[in-house]
Amino acid sequence: MKHFTVKTLAKIAILSTISFILMYMEFPLPFVPSFYKIDFSEVSVLIGGFALGPLAAFCIEGLKIILKLLFKPTTTAFVGEFANFLIGIAFAVPAAVIYAKNKTKKTAAAGMVCGTLIMTVVGVLLNYFVLLPMYSRLYGIPMDALVGMGTALIPAIRDRLTFVLLAVTPFNIIKGVIVSILTMLLYKHISPLLHR
Repeated sequence: MKHFTVKTLAKIAILSTISFILMYMEFPLPFVPSFYKIDFSEVSVLIGGFALGPLAAFCIEGLKIILKLLFKPTTTAFVGEFANFLIGIAFAVPAAVIYAKNKTKKTAAAGMVCGTLIMTVVGVLLNYFVLLPMYSRLYGIPMDALVGMGTALIPAIRDRLTFVLLAVTPFNIIKGVIVSILTMLLYKHISPLLHR
């Protein structure tokens, strides 16, 4: 892991700002309620993690959320930001750890596959035990109503468990695949700038 010199801190700040901007490029998927949206901010986090190490990925993810809260107040009582941070860390940090051991395309791909799987498992557990109950409590929306939003899109969703298995799981897998492909396409073009 590289020492955090002034130059490295400046790179982390730039990547955090790019990640913050990429948060605004978001779109919903047709099979999940509209409060779940895919954005591209993890591309910048992954690139930073690959170039500067896992701790840098953690810092970029955290600074991205701080910037978001400074410029755009929360609309989810901080549940969305909390989820974005934890799930982003679950994706980018394991991928960066694996890549740091042997910097090849193969280990980058393996890292992103592993990161996607970890993010998916963490996303399911967080949504089931923390995020959906927190969202329900903070907004006074009964859990049945939240589940009903999923049922309207996927009739097989009948309870919180089927909600996270049939909506959250594919959502996170699709997000991981999209972010991984974009990272693979961009990393070699951007990494020379980060290694100067």
